[in-house]
Amino acid sequence: MSWDDRLDQWDVERDLAAQLEDSDWVTLEEASARTGVSRAALRTWYRDDLIPSRLIDGPHGPQRLVPLAMVAARAQESPRLRRSLERRLGEEAQLELLRHRVEELEARMAALEKRGDQPT
Repeated sequence: MSWDDRLDQWDVERDLAAQLEDSDWVTLEEASARTGVSRAALRTWYRDDLIPSRLIDGPHGPQRLVPLAMVAARAQESPRLRRSLERRLGEEAQLELLRHRVEELEARMAALEKRGDQPT
């Protein structure tokens, strides 16, 4: 490969990177984390041409990107994925309520211990 060819390729890669920075294209890992769709399902979707995908050079080799908005829309169409997401959100809400309750109990215990340390 000549220097001119390499410079042309670098320009194309730089233009693609600039376009991706301004778009909602994300890695499979990020799409999975943000939508709850497994990476295996994402691979099936792009292999079956249900969503578009791109390969770019990543820090550890080629990396596949998918449009986050399309993944989220497709996930919303799936009753199973929607129920899974709702259940996960329900579990997170329950966990948050439990955290709040533990904080309240810790504050009450601290108040009781403080009262017990003072001479009466």
